[in-house]
Amino acid sequence: MIIGNQLKHLRQLAGLSQRELAKRAGVANATISLIERDQISPSVSSLKSLLDALDVSMGQFFSAENPPEEKITYKHDELITINDGQVTFRQVGRNLQGRALQVLYETYAAGGDTGDKMLSHQSEEAGIVIKGRIELTVGEQIKILSAGDAYYFNSRIPHRFRNVEEQDCEIVSVCTPPSF
Repeated sequence: MIIGNQLKHLRQLAGLSQRELAKRAGVANATISLIERDQISPSVSSLKSLLDALDVSMGQFFSAENPPEEKITYKHDELITINDGQVTFRQVGRNLQGRALQVLYETYAAGGDTGDKMLSHQSEEAGIVIKGRIELTVGEQIKILSAGDAYYFNSRIPHRFRNVEEQDCEIVSVCTPPSF
């Protein structure tokens, strides 16, 4: 078992930074970095302190399946697709647990929109129109964005996307934290 990869996986699932885990476990931040990169092996007592801070027993730690290697690149057919016929979202990455960012490739068919009910969620959102035009409503503001135009707003503000054109609109967007 590669201890570093498993420790990193558990730390990320807990939503902790290396610094926060180090503080909770009473070890140096650099120690966690070295362990996670498998450059050093922790002593049993150090590992126990780290696992206690993560609320994981030694038995759970060593009996757990090894986490998959962190995926870095994705082929077109590996993107997760959500399609309602008018709007298609293609998400980079399958499991966003422990991630701080969500990346979407969005396609709005002619007349497609996110619905009459305005969206609102706990994150920030930004994007760039790649092709076509989109009507973006954020609060009381309504703007038409064309290819090359961008947006960035607080997603807690009610918002809506609507393609008012006869051609598809394509957008690459990000949300932090993931909210979809």
